[in-house]
Amino acid sequence: MLVDSHCHLDFPELKERLPEVLAAMAGAGVGAAACISVTLEDFPGVLALAETEDRLYATVGVHPEYSDVREPDVGELVGLAAHRRVIALGETGLDYYWQKDRPEWQRDRFRTHIRAALEVGKPLVVHMRDSAADTLDILREEGAGRVGGVMHCFTEDWSVAQAALELGFYLSFSGIVTFKNAKVVKDVVQRAPLERILVETDSPYLAPVPYRGKPNQPAYVRYVAEEVASLRGDSLEAISAATTANFFRLFSTAQRPLIP
Repeated sequence: MLVDSHCHLDFPELKERLPEVLAAMAGAGVGAAACISVTLEDFPGVLALAETEDRLYATVGVHPEYSDVREPDVGELVGLAAHRRVIALGETGLDYYWQKDRPEWQRDRFRTHIRAALEVGKPLVVHMRDSAADTLDILREEGAGRVGGVMHCFTEDWSVAQAALELGFYLSFSGIVTFKNAKVVKDVVQRAPLERILVETDSPYLAPVPYRGKPNQPAYVRYVAEEVASLRGDSLEAISAATTANFFRLFSTAQRPLIP
């Protein structure tokens, strides 16, 4: 069984054809997926998916890219994260690609999520784009290693990977790893300890080869796993087993779905 550790099934591109998407997951051997929250306004829809399907899990958080949304506070995040189907806090972190002025509100929001995660005892789903130094500094300053988490859609070099691993975080690889020119990501995949690797789609975005440029879906995480296996000289079965075990070790409150 494979697990898609990061997808957005509440986004219209996927929600509108959810039965087809879930059937494709099953057909590809993808037994579970984490549905990631990006705003508090949309969180009820994410949670509804996890409450309806035992192979889906929810997170709660506000993405660093969004400025014109309701701002979370620690108490609210703790209350929402206490739900049994919520396995993590996030998507949170820093994004200086879209917010090139590096706004202070992003760092404040990130700290809020970390403090909530520490209070509720659940891991973090971290978005890090053009912001590695500040992201790692804040994780250290706030003691985020006590709950850990995952650096989602990891695209940084080995030095950043090492720093994240030293903090107790996992590295999750997306369809980018299948792109021919993704040499930095491929290098990290080959060097990272197997027990700290996850696979994801970030669907509906970042479809892997051979679907690059088309809408992504959780079933396609199989192509990510196949590329990881090829780069590491392992079998798909070994990568599937390891990344699935890693997912349930990190997200320890997630109950395995009652499917083959």
